[in-house]
Amino acid sequence: MTVQDIRAFNRFYTNVIGALDYSRRLYAPFTLTESRVLYELAHSPRTDAADLRTELSLDAGYLSRILNKFEEDGLIERTASRRDPRRRRVTLTVRGRETAALLAERADESVGALLATVPAAERPRLAEAMRTVRDLLSEGRPPRREDVLLREPGPGDLGWIVQRNAALYTAEYGWNADYEGLVARIVADFAEDHDPHLERVWIAELDGRPVGCVMCVRDEAPATARLRLLLVEPDARGLGIGDRLVTAVIGFAREVGYRDLVLWTNDILSSARHIYQRHGFVLLAEKPHRSFGKDLVGQDWRLDLHGTRE
Repeated sequence: MTVQDIRAFNRFYTNVIGALDYSRRLYAPFTLTESRVLYELAHSPRTDAADLRTELSLDAGYLSRILNKFEEDGLIERTASRRDPRRRRVTLTVRGRETAALLAERADESVGALLATVPAAERPRLAEAMRTVRDLLSEGRPPRREDVLLREPGPGDLGWIVQRNAALYTAEYGWNADYEGLVARIVADFAEDHDPHLERVWIAELDGRPVGCVMCVRDEAPATARLRLLLVEPDARGLGIGDRLVTAVIGFAREVGYRDLVLWTNDILSSARHIYQRHGFVLLAEKPHRSFGKDLVGQDWRLDLHGTRE
């Protein structure tokens, strides 16, 4: 293989996906780079310009012009970060989120139309070829935070949530099949009857495979959402995935109008507990119980969504 071979492939693939006429293909007044910025903001509710520059490898001046344009168009708002007053937090407005959602829907349709031209029997070969390219060109480079994608679940992902929860909690804590049954009921209830405007599932994806998940569902208490089934694969820990998943839940719950976000966990799950504490959750109660074949201490946590903005 030569340099020219790779450049020829790049030209071919650029034409296939329409990168050079991205705005025309999606019927939108945004360049590919502008759309990527909107996407990152939609999937990272708490971020700033420095984060965006790192995530997208953009020139500071170029990014500043994009953000200025978005602010003028009412798509974003910029406020001082409570954690670091020197930094400016960038968040999408309601109009910005609607715009990002529309772009995502059109992009999905565009890729779906492209995939429809590939015979079903050939799609596994295409997927394997794409994985091979990614694996070979990233050889020797450890995964980075920006390599992780948060997305909605696709076919098979809900089953993956059940399987990985059961396998990981058995391996790490010795829990029995009772826990798998609980997770299966939670996931089945969501799959059979959920309100997409008020309830969501996020899948964290790295190198084409799921490595984490979390759910946001309605609670029995009025105006209250419940965070459930936060999980990160052991080989993907250390990339901030748990924080990103919890951040996504908080941003979504606040955006759709919930007043409180609650969760139930056990005190032995120390890593998850530290994440909840960092995001402002407050421990309400603890109670010993016998579940999943173990003696445990259950914990109820709550976050006031109107009193914890950063």
